[in-house]
Amino acid sequence: MSSEGSSREGGSALFAGFRALGLYSNHLAHVVRFHRRHREFYLVTAVGKSFHTYNVKRLGLVAVSNALPQDITCLAADRMLVFASCGSLLHAFARNKEVVHTYKGHRADVHLILPFGDHLISVDRDNVLIIWDVQSEEEYLQMNFDKTVFAVSAIMHPSTYLNKILLGSEQGNLQLWNVKSNKLLYTFPGWGAGVTVLQQAPAVDVIAVGLVSGYIIVHNIKFDETLMKFQQDWGPITAISFRTDGHPVMAAGSPVGHIGLWDLEEKKLQGQMRGAHSTAISGMTFVQGEPLLITNGSDNAIRVWIFDGPGGSGRLLRFRMGHSAPPTKIRYHGQNGQQILSAGQDSTLQSFSTVHERFNKSLGRGSINKKKSKRKGLRYDTMALPPITTFATEVARQSDWDGIIACHQGFLSCTTWNYQKGSMGIHKLMPQDFSKNRPLGVYATAVDISSCGNFAVIGLSTGHVDVYNMQSGIHRGRYGKEKAHEGSIRGVAVDGLNQLTTTAGSEGLIKFWNFKSTKLVHSINLPSSPSKMLLHRDSCILGIVTDDFTISVLDIETRKIVRKFSGHQGQINDLAFSSDGRWLITAAMDCTIRTWDLPSGCLVDCFLLDSAAVSITMSPTGDFLASSHVDDLGIYLWSNRSLYSLVSLRPLPLDYEPSVVTLPGTCPAQDVDVTEEEEEISDEMIEYDSPEQLGKALVTLSMLPKSRWKNLLNLDIIKQKNKPKEPPKVPKSAPFFIPTIPGLIPQYASIEHENGGQQSKVVNLGVLAQKSEFYLKLEEALINSDYKSPLRILKDMGPSNTEAELRGLSPDGGGSVRAMQSFLRMIEATLTTKCDFELTQAYLALFLKLHLKILSSDPDLLAELSRLSPQLEEIWVHLQTLFNQSLCILNYMKTALL
Repeated sequence: MSSEGSSREGGSALFAGFRALGLYSNHLAHVVRFHRRHREFYLVTAVGKSFHTYNVKRLGLVAVSNALPQDITCLAADRMLVFASCGSLLHAFARNKEVVHTYKGHRADVHLILPFGDHLISVDRDNVLIIWDVQSEEEYLQMNFDKTVFAVSAIMHPSTYLNKILLGSEQGNLQLWNVKSNKLLYTFPGWGAGVTVLQQAPAVDVIAVGLVSGYIIVHNIKFDETLMKFQQDWGPITAISFRTDGHPVMAAGSPVGHIGLWDLEEKKLQGQMRGAHSTAISGMTFVQGEPLLITNGSDNAIRVWIFDGPGGSGRLLRFRMGHSAPPTKIRYHGQNGQQILSAGQDSTLQSFSTVHERFNKSLGRGSINKKKSKRKGLRYDTMALPPITTFATEVARQSDWDGIIACHQGFLSCTTWNYQKGSMGIHKLMPQDFSKNRPLGVYATAVDISSCGNFAVIGLSTGHVDVYNMQSGIHRGRYGKEKAHEGSIRGVAVDGLNQLTTTAGSEGLIKFWNFKSTKLVHSINLPSSPSKMLLHRDSCILGIVTDDFTISVLDIETRKIVRKFSGHQGQINDLAFSSDGRWLITAAMDCTIRTWDLPSGCLVDCFLLDSAAVSITMSPTGDFLASSHVDDLGIYLWSNRSLYSLVSLRPLPLDYEPSVVTLPGTCPAQDVDVTEEEEEISDEMIEYDSPEQLGKALVTLSMLPKSRWKNLLNLDIIKQKNKPKEPPKVPKSAPFFIPTIPGLIPQYASIEHENGGQQSKVVNLGVLAQKSEFYLKLEEALINSDYKSPLRILKDMGPSNTEAELRGLSPDGGGSVRAMQSFLRMIEATLTTKCDFELTQAYLALFLKLHLKILSSDPDLLAELSRLSPQLEEIWVHLQTLFNQSLCILNYMKTALL
């Protein structure tokens, strides 16, 4: 479910929308399609502004469509296309992804769609029926109905009835139309109640009619004869489907989530599937020729039931389920960053995988008594616990005993949960003082688990803070003589080594306690009452949110407030630290998510959302930020751009106004354009050319590898080691050789030169003494004082060539004293700029080694050396002082007892 999270001006530079988790279904009926080539059934469900396609075999997500501008209001499909209405517009999607046709003509919201061969029939809220040509997008026919007489509420095409459609109305009567001739063929009087569902039976001419009154009529439309009549006491019929695998069974859905199974041969109720969904059954389909029933509901769940038992009732085979009410708290579980635990207003605790949906698991609904809850059922359960307000999780001992502890809204007891078993745990932790006499208005407000997974710390609204053993559930201690705080506990935290427990009270105090002895160690008075608290255990940094919309960052080692941030314009709902403790991310009711850089103390990122984030959590691996929002069932993932691209995090000004960023998976489909814009803008942001030298006073090294300069003084030893043990052997039948003239540059000898007289065996030094480019640049530098060019040539050479060039500067090697003077001046000029420091030292050392005799005998060269020596000594003394200081500090840190 990719998103194009904006990084435009005002958007987020740090986070990009990635995908949404936990969204599977809404109040719209699903559609089942059969793919002939794949020989497989596919399921299509609407989720907000887009739709998902699943394979029925595994309920695996196959495709996610591009998002429409508004929420989808109706869904249908034929063999090739998926049709979705959005307001008054109709869209046709190909390949379950992109819009290929748009149909404009309705003036009101479309609520019914029926694919009809090469045509498409749609009905809007103003009771206007339009028949479209699918390919040309033109209107074929438009029919207007009077709302007071015939308000269309259901539509279907009876099998084998050519060019005919059957319409059901809220008034109860039915009409059979020929859409080719635009004629009303027959009107069925109805059964005195509004029609909600029309469904074709496996038998020709027979249809099932679902009514508002709860009746199901199986009717023969050829003879206008009612074959059988059933009644369900659960309210209006919401969906009907027939088995096609040889069993004469009809299933009917209800608004309360129950499904009735009717035997059409015996004309009686065969069975009931109570609590199939916690809300109304939106859609229901028996898979063609298989004993599988697919249901979906507005409780955000898709379920596949299989009828393979002797009783005729279905059992749950597969499901995909999210929260049926918005999540209240989300936290990453474990250190791999692949599971997110989420507590919702539906009182359930669920785990969502960021890798694949098959790893999702539901830990169930909290209950005071599990056995009684199972017996009473979901709807009439009086033992259900209220929604979870906050929870803490630890993986250290989760395979041995419960590793999650949660406190519930307005409830005194805290419940434990077992992640591996996927269920509620065995303990309900509550102080013994309140076990007999439970005062009203006392409830748990804050919880935490020690990093070893052995202890749970629970704070109450009365100011009590208690410690319990997670394995046995036994009370192990209480902080303070009677109470830890005078006011309500707003947060508790245990450090990573079980040394300190930190508590925050509504009276404005932060207290530090010894974890084992439960004695008070230190307390800090805050200017405003704290509302939330979060500890980053690795760095011992405590983030505290106060009621005046400010965030204080406290170091629990020094017990001092080290940072203070302000800027939110509403109540701060949640905060999260990055895995390295460098960033603090906060979400507030002003609909912004802000990122604060702790080392610099600056706001480095801020973006605005359509709805406020209720809870946020950062992945332990640092790759994703997860958020849940007001009145939203999904959990949204934001990818951390800094992991896969260069991000320039500059401090934002105080008057910075962020622009709205769309939630992941709900953006318009503009993948390529937006990506190009992002790349251009990010390039502008991070464009920075580093100078060759950061400061004139700084000694700067060259970027050349060590092999270029480290072994310059030892080249003769290296050559001696690499000398071959035996001379090369002459081959027996040597080929002819082209004669060459002796010299540095190979030249072929002419025939006259070869044959004319006897060739001298004494090498002519005048031929060898050819001036190289480096030598010529040194001579030019004596005139124009530009020593950068010869140095650049020398840097491009390897160690052997460098030695040959420096050896050739002496008069014995074909050079001159002036060239040697120029080289020494080049070294002096480079030392003055303090660039290429280590390279200059290596070149000078090799030069002195090669030409020491000439340097000591020539007065001009001695004068150059005497001028260079103090400059060299001055730089080395400065560097040696800095080295000595660093070594002293390092030695002290290693040996001193701190």
